[in-house]
Amino acid sequence: MTTTVAKDMLAAYPADLGGVDREAMARCIEECVACAQACTACADACLSEEQVAELRKCIRTDLDCADICAATAAVLSRHTGYDANVTRAQLEACATVCKACADECEQHASMHDHCRVCAEACRRCEQACNELIKTLG
Repeated sequence: MTTTVAKDMLAAYPADLGGVDREAMARCIEECVACAQACTACADACLSEEQVAELRKCIRTDLDCADICAATAAVLSRHTGYDANVTRAQLEACATVCKACADECEQHASMHDHCRVCAEACRRCEQACNELIKTLG
């Protein structure tokens, strides 16, 4: 088992996490952070393409996804006063935007490698969110 900052922080949390699957939680946090970075970089790369007008929707979706993934990582990193309903809603929103962003980026992936990389990151994050949702009480 590889250690990560997310895993280390979850292990260091001084109170009970109420049966939360720490592995699924850590993976989801990590995938959210990675996806936010990929989406931010993809939006920036899209802005550098010659046919930027054709990538407007991709840029918008990338930026929405980056913001929601970053917010989801933050929500998942806070455990004091935990509310499963809030966490579930945030995870559902994140999975939804990741699917939309992956779908959009895949339309450009054959022409723009940054869109392919971003779509892959979005799919991993969507999967991690859906897997964590399944573990919530």
